[in-house]
Amino acid sequence: MRKLIATLLISLMIVTFSVAHASAATRVKGYTTKKGTYVQPYYRSNSNSSKADNYSSKGSYNPYTGKKGYAKW
Repeated sequence: MRKLIATLLISLMIVTFSVAHASAATRVKGYTTKKGTYVQPYYRSNSNSSKADNYSSKGSYNPYTGKKGYAKW
């Protein structure tokens, strides 16, 4: 019975993390800069008080582009 409860708890944690991680992005619409350069639409991590969990942070990666983070905050 304990193994079953532990398995269910771990499964719930994995699903919760997956859902939270999947919704951690905001889509930015394409736009034109003042100089006339068009910037294509892209995804960025949701804003919060931490810089350590941004897609560009060292140790992270952008799941949409596959690029590794580079910035050392």
